[in-house]
Amino acid sequence: MLQLVIFLATIAPVIQGSIRVLQTQGYKVTRPRRQVLGVLEEAQKSLSPYDIQKVLRKRGKYLNHVTIYRILNLFCRLNLAHKVLSVGGFVKCTMDKKEGCHRLLVCRCCGALQEFADDELCQRERKLAQNSGFHTEYHLSESLGICSDCSKKQ
Repeated sequence: MLQLVIFLATIAPVIQGSIRVLQTQGYKVTRPRRQVLGVLEEAQKSLSPYDIQKVLRKRGKYLNHVTIYRILNLFCRLNLAHKVLSVGGFVKCTMDKKEGCHRLLVCRCCGALQEFADDELCQRERKLAQNSGFHTEYHLSESLGICSDCSKKQ
């Protein structure tokens, strides 16, 4: 427990929030989970499990890619990370507990990501599903296009 307290005092507040979510949901804060959180927190773009594995190897650490996949899937279920479908990678959630389904805008030119949440959109999607007799457990959506910076350059 003392090691966890020392670790929490030295890491970014965002990671501390993610660790609290894990603990609140009854999950252990394992070394592999902390390592993957750290890599996602520092990433400037979406990363595949293999990308995460490479970053960790450069730091002298090794995690099996299957373990990384499992950790990322858990993080997605807990809304700590999001899968970026268009590029096949994962990013750290930047919205914390903001209401509504989290969505991503992905620039196909530079790879920039912008996350937003829209509770009204979430409710409309849920209603459409219910009208079809479908019970939605998780929403996944992103828009692929060109960001304003890349648009100005073209």
